[in-house]
Amino acid sequence: MSYHLPPLPWLRAFEAAARRGSFAAAANELALTSAAVSYQVRALESQLGYPLFERLARGLRVTDMGKAYLIPVRQAFSELSISTLSIFGPEGETTLNIRVPVSFAVLWLTPRLSEFAKAHPGFRIRLFSAIWADALPADKTDVDIRFGHGNWPDASAQLLVNDPIVLVTAPGSRIKGPRDIGPAEMIQIMGVESDWLRLFESAGMALPAGGAGIIVDTSLAALELVASGHGAALVLSRFAAAYEANGRVRRVPGIVVPQDQSHYLLTPNSLDAPRAEVLLFADWLRQKLQDETSQAISQSNGKPALRRRSSYGPPSHGK
Repeated sequence: MSYHLPPLPWLRAFEAAARRGSFAAAANELALTSAAVSYQVRALESQLGYPLFERLARGLRVTDMGKAYLIPVRQAFSELSISTLSIFGPEGETTLNIRVPVSFAVLWLTPRLSEFAKAHPGFRIRLFSAIWADALPADKTDVDIRFGHGNWPDASAQLLVNDPIVLVTAPGSRIKGPRDIGPAEMIQIMGVESDWLRLFESAGMALPAGGAGIIVDTSLAALELVASGHGAALVLSRFAAAYEANGRVRRVPGIVVPQDQSHYLLTPNSLDAPRAEVLLFADWLRQKLQDETSQAISQSNGKPALRRRSSYGPPSHGK
């Protein structure tokens, strides 16, 4: 089979220059001269027949054709890096520094992290569960997961999952819906103050005067309060599932509040291209979330889930 491909060094120069915003920065990353990077990009543009950059007085601007081409180029590099590491393994011991919100860490990631660790025994994993995002400096973080609206100025954000919000109470609670909830029963999680307002508005009611009786800083604390028999909380459905499974909380049926914030995977703008092992973990993370979401949807529709073959891990680990 004949592949119609430009030389790999030209593609590397293009991707690095687009990511770093200048030939000089790309040259520093690739251990080349600025002139060499500029020459390789011009050679690529000549072969393709289209300009990939606008040369500005200070830096570069990627053209529309360049933006369109950049997507498959980066995807190809990512898949090649993941496949190489999956099949041949890391060189020596590799450490992954993962920063993640504490509730996401405790209620979802840690119960599943051993699956990744067993599939890739050459990795040392350092998990930092943080309530606030600055617990670990960006230059020390390999994988950064945050919850919000996706607009962090210091990084590019890729959507991981958007889970709906559900209302949970203790199994024996009298609460059947918003009309049974007063300020004393409301458990408010910091950072998502609008959730209760949207719940009451959807029921055609005003938010109870005085606000929530208890305010906590994590979904984990809210769920523990509910499990102990106090009031009700609005939490992400994925987090509630961990407590529902062991019967500690009850999901109030028929109440689902759309979520205006999501979990994102962040790539700091100031860093070089992600290492292969970082891409491998990110691929596993996205696939795991996608599989579980598809399974939940299929089960709610009464149909068996169809599992897409995972793109992470060596062939012996997949089905």
